Amino acid sequence: MEVHIVRRIEVADWPTGRASKLALETVADGLARDILLPVIVARGSKPGPVLGLTAALHGNELNGLSVIHRLLQDLDLREMAGSIVAIPVVNVPGYHANKREFSDGIDLNRVFPGKEGGTQSQVFSARFTDRALRCMTHLVDLHTASFGRENSLYVRADLNHPVARAMAEAQQPQILLHNRGVEGTLRDTAMDHGIPAITVEVGNPQRVQDDLVLWSVLGIEQVMHLLGMIPAAPRRSPPWQTVLCGRSYWLYTDRGGFLEIFPQLCDRVKAGDRVAQVRDVYGRVIRDIFTPEAGVIIGRSTNPVNQTGSRVLHLGTEGDPQRAPTAPDE
Repeated sequence: MEVHIVRRIEVADWPTGRASKLALETVADGLARDILLPVIVARGSKPGPVLGLTAALHGNELNGLSVIHRLLQDLDLREMAGSIVAIPVVNVPGYHANKREFSDGIDLNRVFPGKEGGTQSQVFSARFTDRALRCMTHLVDLHTASFGRENSLYVRADLNHPVARAMAEAQQPQILLHNRGVEGTLRDTAMDHGIPAITVEVGNPQRVQDDLVLWSVLGIEQVMHLLGMIPAAPRRSPPWQTVLCGRSYWLYTDRGGFLEIFPQLCDRVKAGDRVAQVRDVYGRVIRDIFTPEAGVIIGRSTNPVNQTGSRVLHLGTEGDPQRAPTAPDE
């Protein structure tokens, strides 16, 4: 397998009707070795959009790799218009270390678009923006929950942006969440560069969940059809009805202890429902946690060891785009 080392992704440099494997130069480690990002440029036989697919921006979020692998293995590039630029592992140091953060301990999804002359993560983000992101016309950024949490299959997008909304709806997720994008994220930077982008949260970290991977692949195929890249694929209806949430926020605990959460992912709750309980080490209940309003469970903690201020539930409120009462998770 021939892998070409490049300093910048130039889609037009690679042949049509096939997938080319690249290694993108970014920053170097302490032994002066380049951190090379794996890139697959899959060009169709006809002109069209350049759809970017990114995964493992957080190094422990692995479902997205399988999404990219399974999507590309089934594509007929002779019938495809446009190109896919797939980067299955953005955060190579984090991937090797089974960690969320970059090699300098920073969350990459808080420092975009980065800057030259800054920290290692800032320089990496700046070069990724310049050398990879700029070649894309659209972006699907694949994530999962972090350690100690679990997610439904949900999509975050600015639902006031017509193209981003259409891409998000085509994914047919369990939950579709209006979220304009936290400053410093890859999605926010893409939107600032005029690249319609959505974030697809595919379940849980450090594992591959075949069912969620399958529905994510089918969703991206629908996005590709929407963009005119592939003919209409046979549409399979998922075993759920997408719930539209206009805003979301996390519930936190104000007491440390042993945490038990009652509702499951995608459950609906009413205002005033008891959704969690905190016990001390002797088993005494020291706090009940109630919902302030009705909503649907987007994500939840899976770690019973609960410090004061820990996350409990990611609660979405159904309806059209609204202003979130606290900064939503990205």
